[in-house]
Amino acid sequence: MSRGADFCGRLLAWYARAGRKDLPWQREPTPYRVWVSEIMLQQTQVATVIPFYNRFMARFPDVHVLAGASEDQVLHYWSGLGYYARARNLHAAAQQIVARHDGVFPETFDAVMDLPGIGRSTAGAVLSLACGQHHPILDGNVKRVLARYHAIEGWPGQADVLKTLWSLAESCTPAARAAAYTQAIMDLGATVCTRGRPACAQCPLSADCRARQSGRQTDYPTPRPKKALPVRAVTLLLLCNERDEILLEKRPPAGIWGGLWSFPELAASPGAEAAWQQATGIRFRRIEAWPVVRHTFTHFQLEITPLLAGVGKEADLVMEGADRVWYNTTQTTERGLAAPVKKLLQKVSGWQNARA
Repeated sequence: MSRGADFCGRLLAWYARAGRKDLPWQREPTPYRVWVSEIMLQQTQVATVIPFYNRFMARFPDVHVLAGASEDQVLHYWSGLGYYARARNLHAAAQQIVARHDGVFPETFDAVMDLPGIGRSTAGAVLSLACGQHHPILDGNVKRVLARYHAIEGWPGQADVLKTLWSLAESCTPAARAAAYTQAIMDLGATVCTRGRPACAQCPLSADCRARQSGRQTDYPTPRPKKALPVRAVTLLLLCNERDEILLEKRPPAGIWGGLWSFPELAASPGAEAAWQQATGIRFRRIEAWPVVRHTFTHFQLEITPLLAGVGKEADLVMEGADRVWYNTTQTTERGLAAPVKKLLQKVSGWQNARA
């Protein structure tokens, strides 16, 4: 038996007795349900995804409902999951499926790859898990398993390392039982061959895993080269009118929190408040500045100073518009809100209740 066949056989035997088989998207693995799960699972752990997935599927049970929803509605049900470009791409892809494929998720690799937000690994995962097709995948868990088992040096983000890992993924993926193998190797990386403390004693591949043989399990895969994250400081205006509503603005589609609703943003510099008031014609009275909130993105750290302020009746006409709304913290409107914004709205609500 070849090393590759033995690898596959042991992995499938382990999955049969210890793999996860009752995840929400496994209970009815249609291409639509698997696709939504795979997009949510990009850079996000299963335990975090499950409650979001269940709520999302209850609201958008099929591709027609998703395509017909507004972007605000989609982002509302994604709020808190992060990496919001995933939600915008998911929505755009649903509309493309309805327009070009009569609402049927395509089942050819090239057609799936043509959808917004889907790369080679995600396309392979959906077609393998939902349709049983033979396609390799290479998500973070699979990269870790293969890098350790074969002792592949170098950060997987490097082109030559990535090429090697794809070649290994292709050679390991069996023509038969592709769905079970795909789920098995993802499960092994997620539950046994974990990043920090791999449970090698429970691993079906440990006997000839080269990383374990050298005692260097946690050295693989090589981590991304570290560099200090730049810090960006902003002030967010929490403007409260006489009806206890808070002003929200829709952010541009590109950039952080793209397409979500947030508070008016000022540069953290002298004179920024006066300049904003002059530009908008709105005068506000400072109530209090709240402690700095820190939020880390992939490439930088955001330091937010929330400034609570009151505005008079004159603000209503000036501020209301397609990209600005007065938001009541007790309302249930489906709007996409980033996690820090949602938390600050809850804090405003608490302040309002304490004052009442």
